[in-house]
Amino acid sequence: MTKKEHTSPYDVVVIGAGPAGLIAAGRASELGSRVLVIEKMRSAGRKLLITGKGRCNISNDAYQSDYFKNIFPNGKYLKPAFGSFFSGDIIQLLKDEGVETTVERGGRIFPTSNKALDVLNALMSWVRKRKVDFLYSSKVTELITADGRITGVEILRNGQTEQILSSSVMLCTGGKSYPATGSTGDGYLLVEQLGHTITPARPALVPLVTSGKMAAELQGLSLKNVTASVWVNYKKQKDEFGEMLFAHYGLTGPIILTLSRLVVDQLNQKSKVRITIDLKPALDENKLDARLIRDLDANGKKQIENIFKSWLPSKLIPVFLNELQIDGKKQGHQVNAKERRKIMLMMKNLPFEVIDYRGFNEAIITAGGISTSEVDGKTMQSKLIKNLYFAGEVLDLDANTGGYNLQIAYSTAWLAANSLVKNQKETNSTPNH
Repeated sequence: MTKKEHTSPYDVVVIGAGPAGLIAAGRASELGSRVLVIEKMRSAGRKLLITGKGRCNISNDAYQSDYFKNIFPNGKYLKPAFGSFFSGDIIQLLKDEGVETTVERGGRIFPTSNKALDVLNALMSWVRKRKVDFLYSSKVTELITADGRITGVEILRNGQTEQILSSSVMLCTGGKSYPATGSTGDGYLLVEQLGHTITPARPALVPLVTSGKMAAELQGLSLKNVTASVWVNYKKQKDEFGEMLFAHYGLTGPIILTLSRLVVDQLNQKSKVRITIDLKPALDENKLDARLIRDLDANGKKQIENIFKSWLPSKLIPVFLNELQIDGKKQGHQVNAKERRKIMLMMKNLPFEVIDYRGFNEAIITAGGISTSEVDGKTMQSKLIKNLYFAGEVLDLDANTGGYNLQIAYSTAWLAANSLVKNQKETNSTPNH
């Protein structure tokens, strides 16, 4: 392996061509900096293309105060970033590039075309107009520093190590989720070598693995308007209402993904975790029992497995009868009070023991990352190394589903670019003593 050094015509090197990297590069260039984006994959925005199941949940039209409630571990850290660039700004930027957007339930904003590719193409068009240079299939192996400040990067390209000099570097390498798209935690290693603290990365918004065969028997069944509750060491901790899905390994779908952050951390602490599903959240136990009595009385001669059809999706019926050990051929009037109560309780608390979670290759986002206590929230600059800036998922910030995570990426990138260029201009205008 040979080593090649060359001086650089660039003021800023941006590492990573995901949403954060593209916004940071375009904005820094717009403000007059010469920008190079280094991306280890062969093309930009690989992960953006699979967000929102390929539709790209661009952002959310919620108020900032609602954003803070959906972001962990400390949403308010993002006040300055959201103040510099928020949901309306990304919508306008995309609109200027020809992408119309639609607001769906829960304030989720999607491209009207339902194509993530349109969003990526618009971002790339916006960046290209700003004359940003790109270097693909190149992996940054080291951040070069001298006297506590960034002086450039070392990259590996075509089997050769090269140095690219630059007075500022922006790290937008993402987390560890969906490693096939290029996010493999490289950024953590680069800054750990410089003394930054990394909060351990773990999958967030990730499907959960359950014990037993029940989930596998229900594989493919989607439930709407149900409530899932997390129980940790027999105490109820949190619940979510909405949609979920059964998979061969366990549970997934929107409400499960939202609850997964708590579950992952509790499993890592070796806690006992259960999830119960309330299939009839609109009815309390007494009202549900009254409905069961009414239906059993009205259909006394019908077999119980047929009466169940008015209560539950057909896929759930054999599972219920098997779990409760009730003969499906039994007639309605033969169901006793004890059996009826068991049916009612299982409808309100369908139980699953959670034993594990799926890996980074199925996690929508990464929890953990570069500790925000070492990054100035007003500028996104490292408190340890001068002229090193961060944006996006590489930071220890993650959010619930709904477009919040992408908005964190754009906002931190915009603020970082503004701060970086301002800093460079001030440095350049100060005469050397």
